[in-house]
This record gives sequence, C-alpha cells and structure tokens, in this order.
Amino acid sequence: MDFREEYSKWISSSALSQDEKDELKTISDDDKEIESRFFSQLEFGTAGLRGIMGIGLFRMNVHVIRHATQALCELILLEPESAVEKCVAICFDSRINSADFSREAACVIAGNGIKVRMFEALRPTPELSFAIREYSCIAGVNITASHNPKEYNGYKVYWSDGAQIPPAHAQIVAQKMMELDIFASIKRMDYDDAIASNMITLMGEETDELFLANVMKQANDFSVVEKVADTFKFVYTPFHGAGHKLVPEALHRLGLKHIACVEEQMVLDGNFPTVISPNPEEPAGFTLAIALADKIGASFIIGTDPDCDRVGIMMRDDKGSFIPLSGNQTGALLLDYIIGAKNRAGTMPKDPVALKTIVSTEMVRQIAQDNGLSCFDTFTGFKFMAEKQNELEAKGLGKVVFSFEESYGYMIGDFVRDKDAVTASMLLAEMAAWYDNQGKTLYQALLDLYEKYGQYAELTVNLQMPGLDGITKMRELMQGLRDNPPMDLAGTPVEKRRDYQPGIELDVLNGVESPIELSGSNVLRYETNDNSVVIIRPSGTEPKIKVYIMTRGSSQAQCQEKISKYATWAKELA
Repeated sequence: MDFREEYSKWISSSALSQDEKDELKTISDDDKEIESRFFSQLEFGTAGLRGIMGIGLFRMNVHVIRHATQALCELILLEPESAVEKCVAICFDSRINSADFSREAACVIAGNGIKVRMFEALRPTPELSFAIREYSCIAGVNITASHNPKEYNGYKVYWSDGAQIPPAHAQIVAQKMMELDIFASIKRMDYDDAIASNMITLMGEETDELFLANVMKQANDFSVVEKVADTFKFVYTPFHGAGHKLVPEALHRLGLKHIACVEEQMVLDGNFPTVISPNPEEPAGFTLAIALADKIGASFIIGTDPDCDRVGIMMRDDKGSFIPLSGNQTGALLLDYIIGAKNRAGTMPKDPVALKTIVSTEMVRQIAQDNGLSCFDTFTGFKFMAEKQNELEAKGLGKVVFSFEESYGYMIGDFVRDKDAVTASMLLAEMAAWYDNQGKTLYQALLDLYEKYGQYAELTVNLQMPGLDGITKMRELMQGLRDNPPMDLAGTPVEKRRDYQPGIELDVLNGVESPIELSGSNVLRYETNDNSVVIIRPSGTEPKIKVYIMTRGSSQAQCQEKISKYATWAKELA
C-alpha cells in the first residue's frame, strides 16, 4: 500500500469533515507521521480492532468503525436464515469517542437491514455478552480498548454464544475489510430514522435487572456476609469506567453495608485523569483507593478496568500495608474459595471443571486436582475458554465452575461467555467476608494456600516493540527461537520444548516428538529441570512480546530467586 496515495485519498474524500481534513493537513510535510497513519489498515483479529485514536487508516476513527461494521454486516448476511430475527447488540465504555463510535456502528448495521439492540449508556462488557445470549442476537459489538491508555480505543466483536468472534469468522471480516472500499462501500441509516423505525432499540434498566439477577445467583453464602456486614469495610474504584453502577449495586445486594467508593474515580472520564493507566494490574492506579482505605480502616480494595471485564484487588500484608494480588494469586484464592463454598452449600455439580489458559499458574491445576475437579488448558483469551466450556458441557463431559486467565479475568456461571468483573467483584467480596468471619485476612489465606498446595510464583515480562518495525522485530524474535531453540535458559537445562503453532512437544532428553492437544497459535513453551516453565508469545492487542515465567519451589524465597533469574534471561531477548 502506498501510504502517500492513501493519504491523498483520505484528504480529498467527501466522507471526511472539515475538521478531519484539517487534522490531516497539519501532517502534510511529515512523511513519518503520514506513514504511521496510512501504511496499512488496522488488522482485524479475534480481538477485533484496537489502536490509537486519530484520522487515518491505521487509527481508530468513525471511518474505520464504519468500515469494520460494514464488513461484519457482510458476514452476518452470509449466515443462513433462521427462525430468529438477525439482531446485533452494541455496548460501549467511558473512553473518548466510544459513544459516538457505537452510534456509528449502529447506523451502519441498521443501514444493512439488520436490527440493533444498543445500550442507552455505557455498560460493563459482561452485560453485552449476557444481552447477546438473553435476546438471541447473532452478534455483538463493544466499543472499548479495555485497560489500554487513554489514547486508545477498540472495536470488539462477539458471536451468538456471547463469546468473542471465532477465528474463522474473524478471518472473513478481515478479508471483507480488504475488499471493501473504506468510504464507498458503507451503507448507513440516519440514527433518528433508525430509532423511529425500530431498527435500533435501546436497552436500559430492564436489561440491568436481568443481568444482576444472574450475577446474584452466583453468590454462595449470604449468611456469612450478614455476620460481618456491620464491621467489614472495603473500598471500590471503577477507574472512571463502566463498573461505577453495577458493581456497587451487586455488592449491596450481597448484603455488604460499608462499601466506600473512590469519589474522584467514580466520575466517568475517558481521560482517566487520576491515573497514568486505568489498569487494575498497575498498583500505582490504586493510590487514591489506598488513601481512602487507610482513612476508614478498610481491609481490602477492589478495582475494575474501564469496560469492567478485569478486576484487581489490594490486600493488607502482615505489617498492615496494602500490597497487590496478582491475577494468578487471585485466581488461586477464588477457585479454592468457590470449591469450599459449593461443598459447604451442597451445590457442587457432578464432574466439576476448572479452566485456565496455558500462561496461567499451575497452582490452579493443583487446587482443582486436589479437590476432585478436572482442569483444562486453553489458549489465551476467553473466547477459547468459552469454546471449551461449550464443548465440555454439550458432550456431558463436565460442568465448568470457574474459568480464569492471569491478566485479571474471571468467568463464572452460564449467563456470560467472557470475563466478568461484576460477578468476580461480588465473589471476591464474599470470599473476603468469609475469611474475615474466620478471623483471617486475604494475605493470611494466601499463605495458607501455599502451605496446602505448594509454593508457586509467577511473573510476566513485557518486551515492548513499538513503531513501524515492531511487528517485524516480534516476528524475527519468534522465528529466531524456532530456528535456534535454546538448550538452556539462564544456564538451566531445558527438558521439554513445546511449539503451539504445529502442536508439537519435544522431549529434549530423549529426542521424542509427540502431538499436543492445542495447536494453531504462535506460542513457545520451555520446561526446565528446576520445576519452571517459560512461555513466549506476541501480544494480540499491543506491540510487545510477553514472556510468562512460572515456577514452583520449596519456599517463596526459592521461587523468587528462580523468577529473578529467568526474568534477566527474558529481558536479554529484546
């Protein structure tokens, strides 16, 4: 693609407003900036689109939104007719332009003769997944960039099961985007006309109530919450995002009385003015929450990201200071609690199952197996866990009670097929209340888990590779590891190598290759002779290589020593 030619096409197009053209004129003498905006279109994958906002083919803007939506409509119109009327649900978060982008998507869908159910205001991502299933929609669109910085926005597509769009469908959308002209191909209906003709229907509190009813069905022990409700205090922050309404409501319905919300971060603002990054994985974002918790004497903190699909928690350590729980630690605590709570309540289903991703802690597998649950791995992404859940339950091979990935995502129940920070927040609060009733903090509970199931530790190293050459660097790094596979990592011999692209595992000690269950993903895994695993994969949403280090040892000190060693090795890859 000639980026200069594409730039000229855009700046001369009647589809652009004068303000948009003026933005492009400001870069007319900057070839590097023009190239960065027009060298290619944003790649549509199973996570949809994600990018920096601005005018250009490689940016998030109304024209790219319309283009992607037109391609999605072409896919939907290829689907065979059924008794159910084709309809698409639409949701958005608090990011800059999210409301406008969602309306543009709705107008294009309506313009293609497909009905739309759109939330009247921002809502949590899991409620979109729920709405797709509840209203028998063929697909869903969510305008969000999740936990990315404020400059980003995204376009996530869901399919009829409420999970993100399957890879084969995503490929069709990507191909249609290559074929369709970004301006001339768009079919669009005026928004007011679409509302008046019932092509667009707005969803509001009635859908909230249906969703919350399902959330509350996942609660295990209202009685223990009642026991501590008068004294148990904690803090919640939505980081200026879509959890601001339904998360506190779910917590109140659980029976909790002392929920202190960070007022500054309850304000819906896509600039995220109180944090550098609205990411619950980043401890720095909890500064205001910690100050509030110290002021009121709260025992722990819950934070959800802008689209409310990820949740992170802070807990007091043995010295009384707040420290973060990793996604892996939270997943281990939550699974162990859910197992205990269901057993106490007599609600554990027959053949229970836990799901995790290949890059998530092996401690969860140990917890599952020690308690009689099956545990299965999937590729990273809840669409794969949803796929596995659908498969297992359709075949009568087990009932999934918990699914999680290390990046602060948790899925519980049958009513959603994506990570759900509303339900997870409610269960985390219930869990903390239960331990409080036992006279324990979450920190003490975590130490007990290590004593019971073994000492585990994990770390993710992010190798940033920004810029136009970032994709090339990522590709070369992965290919180099395949061409010259390491025999040791940081001096520790590799015993097994696994390449998830062809789905092959090599036993280095005897040279025997064997197939593995999962294949078709650009991921490499190394198992060393000191009970450690290192997994390397390119991020699906950001310009970086992610290196996951997971280890087990006789103590946390020994685990951390291994983590440090492999982290140093990983950083030298860049």
